[in-house]
Amino acid sequence: MSPFAIQLINGCLATDIEDEDHNAFGLLQKNGVIEEVGGLWRLNSLYRAGRLYVAKDGRGYVEAQFKEHKDLLIEADDFGGAKEGDTVIAKRIIARRGRASGKIVMIITKAHLYTIVYTHRSAGGNFEILNLKTALPTHAVMEGMDLKAFKLGTVLKIDNETDRVVEILGNLSDPKVDEKISLALYDRTDLFDPASVEQAKSVESSVEKDDYPGRIDLTHLDFCTIDPVTAKDFDDAIFFDPGQFILYVAIADVSHYVPYFTPIDKEAKKRGFTTYLPHKAFPMLPRELSENICSLKPRVDRLAFVAKIKLDKESLNPLKEEFFEAVIHSKRRFNYEQVDEILARKGAGAEETDLPILNYLLPLQKITERLRAKRLKHGFDFRSEEIKLTIDAEHLLTQTMIETGTPSHSLIEECMLLANQAAAKRFTGKGDGIFRIHEPPQLAKMEELLTELATIGLFVDNYDDSPSLIRAIQAEAAKMGLSSEVDAMLIKSLKQASYSAQNVGHFGLGFSHYSHFTSPIRRYSDLILHRLIKTQLQNDEQEAEYLLRNIEPLCARVSILERESTKAEWDFRDRKFARWAQQQIDKQFPAEVIETGENTRAILTGEVKGVTVNLKGDGVMLFDKIYVTVTQVDIAAATIMAQMSGKIDVS
Repeated sequence: MSPFAIQLINGCLATDIEDEDHNAFGLLQKNGVIEEVGGLWRLNSLYRAGRLYVAKDGRGYVEAQFKEHKDLLIEADDFGGAKEGDTVIAKRIIARRGRASGKIVMIITKAHLYTIVYTHRSAGGNFEILNLKTALPTHAVMEGMDLKAFKLGTVLKIDNETDRVVEILGNLSDPKVDEKISLALYDRTDLFDPASVEQAKSVESSVEKDDYPGRIDLTHLDFCTIDPVTAKDFDDAIFFDPGQFILYVAIADVSHYVPYFTPIDKEAKKRGFTTYLPHKAFPMLPRELSENICSLKPRVDRLAFVAKIKLDKESLNPLKEEFFEAVIHSKRRFNYEQVDEILARKGAGAEETDLPILNYLLPLQKITERLRAKRLKHGFDFRSEEIKLTIDAEHLLTQTMIETGTPSHSLIEECMLLANQAAAKRFTGKGDGIFRIHEPPQLAKMEELLTELATIGLFVDNYDDSPSLIRAIQAEAAKMGLSSEVDAMLIKSLKQASYSAQNVGHFGLGFSHYSHFTSPIRRYSDLILHRLIKTQLQNDEQEAEYLLRNIEPLCARVSILERESTKAEWDFRDRKFARWAQQQIDKQFPAEVIETGENTRAILTGEVKGVTVNLKGDGVMLFDKIYVTVTQVDIAAATIMAQMSGKIDVS
């Protein structure tokens, strides 16, 4: 469901409507599709807003949004130009065949505004324009230009309304085009709107704490940041008072620098998230903010929004949780590797200037170990392996590395989890906040996975519900030495985490209340949460009313944008793998089977890891260790075909 449709269903003010929806809103008003009730504009009862789904027989339906409604059947002649996935307004009509039916009167949000295509010549010698995602022929035109004049493999972005070329992205033969393709496919952008850049440049470049007498001065505390060595923006800093058992989690106060409805806010809301490719980040905020005044850099004053959490020394339960605006002065910027080394040496040989930080960092690490053990009694530890790609100056893959969690990662993670929980607990969870939710899986879904795992001899008989079944599966997988492989399958079987105004808890983490508070530089969801908490602290009823009136469409928006950002990251990874594989045709590699059946797939386990291939060849079982030979690569689709060439003797 699009955010705009949710606004029309729930009711909104005209001033709540985003710029891109103004024209549609005006047409709806003009045609009497929406009406003003109690000061809010809502859909007339004759109309339904929803996503169009198209069945194999060509008929469609608009999904019901309430239990008392039924899905509206839409005959193919009544689509009104709408396509699968579009969000539409349908008018209810006299029931056909005894079921609720409708006719689409307006498309309010198109599922796909653009299509990415490329020029191609078929085996028969015919010139074609192919859809990059489907490989199906399509149509494109360019004013004053015959597309046949382009070099084969030229990648184009076309407007779905007019079929006109709006941008030439490059050529499939050039590895540098991959970045443009991945961003364009999922509507991610690099360049910022000039107005937002201009606004960012006008923001102060430094902080003087005396200019903020209303903020709590924490510059005397020895805060530090711990991030990847390549990090350029620092969202969070920590300080721990071991005597009082008080943890301070200081977060960049982005909401101070990004007022509502400003060019930067509009741009951030449109992007939703920072997209991370191996060689480059595409930030949510202009770099003038994300890498400078908002970033909690060392040895400079910075504005922060702080969660102060007092823990019980025995149980580690929070005794008191406070939020306030502050000024901090981070004393040290660490990377994960540095902290891991310090922890391994228990602080021995550390720089004298670091001793005040190590005096709390070392005991804090022991506390976070206890916190993690306590958390895993209710939540889960899924051992998914993160593959890090290294890209050279020519935009080609040079190596891969498996990233694993280390003590420093765990230390920071547990601190952030405490702050995120504390923030979520400020709200009832009934439409008054933004929560990070993860719904529990259906037992039937887990039992389907159990049936699949039985083919490799993994059996579980004794379980009561989904959590107990998952734990039992993990225990059996550990005995078989297949923990990471089985965890990857478990993750696929679980529902995706998302954002919601209705709290249902976080199944994976085992938390009753959870949200995202700690990364407002790179996630718009966190910025929304900061604003909500500040309305509580400042008793700002007007601002709270605006936020809560629009909280459901905001949650829908950031959930959609998160998925699109992640898809862009995955697509780019697959394109780099495909280019690497193109240079490995007829070469043999060790691999492990990760999927069987119609779409048998294996993952390479040699020097270059994480490359997934579509496998030809019979007689393989799940998790078989085999040799594969790369046979064919499709650069446009970013797919790799391989033939099984033998089994690895693991006896």
